Amino acid sequence: MAVEVASEKLAEDIIMLDLRRLAPFTDYFVIMSAGSSRQIEALEDDITQAMKEAGVRRFHREGTPASGWILLDFSDIIVHIFGPEEREFYELERLWVAAPQVVRIL
Repeated sequence: MAVEVASEKLAEDIIMLDLRRLAPFTDYFVIMSAGSSRQIEALEDDITQAMKEAGVRRFHREGTPASGWILLDFSDIIVHIFGPEEREFYELERLWVAAPQVVRIL
């Protein structure tokens, strides 16, 4: 659902990584880029609302749109919304290179 909402709201380079065999703290990472702090905030709001409507509770949130990064922890799924520079800096896909890609939308 997070990937679907991100795609509908024009997030860029959306990737979903399967971490089930690699990490005990979550099953999936969803990573995406947004072109501005306003888009980061809008993606956060829309993803959180869609997950809430589906009965999925958000347990934790970190970051701010102004910082260029937000993390949304839904327990089994952790969503990372990055500005372009922050995504390049943190390189989560490289850190989790052993995780199979479930979905990639460029």
